[in-house]
Amino acid sequence: MTTQEHKFPCDNCGADARFDPGQDQLICDYCGHSQPLDDDGPWSQPILELDFETAISRDLPDEDYEETRVVDCPNCAAKIELGNSTHAGECPFCATPVVTDTGVHRHIKPKGLLPFDLAEEQARAAMGKWLGKLWFAPNGLDQFARKGRRMQGVYVPFWTFDAQTKSNYSGQRGTIYYVTKTVRRDGKNVQVRQAKTRWRSVSGRVSRFFDDVLVLASKSLPREDTDALAPWDLSGLEPYKPEYLAGYSAEAYSVDLDDGYEIARDHMDRVILRDVKFDIGGDRQRVNSVNTKISNVTFKHVLLPVWMAAYKFRGETYRVVINGTTGRVSGQRPYSVWKIAIAVFFGIAIAGSIGYFVATNPELFETVSY
Repeated sequence: MTTQEHKFPCDNCGADARFDPGQDQLICDYCGHSQPLDDDGPWSQPILELDFETAISRDLPDEDYEETRVVDCPNCAAKIELGNSTHAGECPFCATPVVTDTGVHRHIKPKGLLPFDLAEEQARAAMGKWLGKLWFAPNGLDQFARKGRRMQGVYVPFWTFDAQTKSNYSGQRGTIYYVTKTVRRDGKNVQVRQAKTRWRSVSGRVSRFFDDVLVLASKSLPREDTDALAPWDLSGLEPYKPEYLAGYSAEAYSVDLDDGYEIARDHMDRVILRDVKFDIGGDRQRVNSVNTKISNVTFKHVLLPVWMAAYKFRGETYRVVINGTTGRVSGQRPYSVWKIAIAVFFGIAIAGSIGYFVATNPELFETVSY
C-alpha cells in the first residue's frame, strides 16, 4: 500500500485551491477562481457501514484501509496528517512547533464527513463572542487570542456504532401508598400522612436499535470539549472526498476501534438501564440484573469539522474549539487572580456594609404584629 497525496490546482492559475465552507466548491485564494467538486472518482460512493467483527479480526479488504503520512506532536501526542510537500508546521491542538518525519499511519479509511459550513471569519466571531462573556479573564486576553492569528480548520476523527440489543432483566416495581398516623406535637394529637413503598418482583425484556453512537477517536482533545460541541447533525454526512480536506488539516485516529467500541457500550448500557426502569414502571424501580445480547454491530470512521485556536498566554497553552457547522464554542481559559481577589474583597465589603447598616438601624427592620 502506498501513501496517496491529493492536490487540487486551480483551473485558472494553477495555485492550490481550498474547500470553500458552505459553498460545496473549491476556491483559489490567489486569483479568486472557483470550481465545483469532482463528482467522479473511487471515493464517490455511498456511506456504508462496516462489520465490526470482521474489522476486529483484521479481515477487512485492503480497499478499506489507507496509509497517510503523519507526525506525532511531542506535546499533546496528536497524530496530524500531512502532505508529502509539508516539512514543518504548528500543532493545531496545542500550538507547539512540529517538524515532520517520514512515518506513515495505516488506518481504516473514513467513510464520511461533515464538511465545514462556517468560514474562518465566522468561527473567529464566535470565539470573540465567547471570550467576551468570560468572567475573571485577564485584561487583554480577547485581543491577545485574536491578534493576527489564523485559526486552524481540523477534521477530527470519530467512530460511529450501530447495534441491535435485546436485554432480559429482573427487578422490583415500587408503588407508593400513604398511611395516616397520629402523633403528639406540642401537647396535641396531630394526624400525619406517611409515604411507604410496596415492592413487587418483576422481570421482562427490552430491545433497542442503536444508530450512530458517536465516539471521539482522538486523544489530543478532551472529551468534555468535544461533548460541549454537540449536537452534530450526522444526517448531513457526505461521502468522503479528498476535496473537502483541501486547505484543512486532518487528524488520524488514536483511539483504536475496539477501545472506541467499549466507550460506545458504556453509553448503550446507560440507555438500556433507563429503558429497563421505564419498562418496570411504577413509582420507584430497583434493577437486580440486566443480561444484554448484542448483534449486528457495524461501524464507520467519520471526520467532523472543528475550528481551533491554540494560543499561549503568559507561558501557558490554552485551546478554544468551535463546531465547524453550528458555531458552538468550548475551550480552556486563564483566570485573573487579581480580578478574583478584587471581586472577593468587594463582596466582603458590601456584605459588611449591609450588616453594619442593619445593626445600627434595628428600628427599620422590626417586625410589627397585630
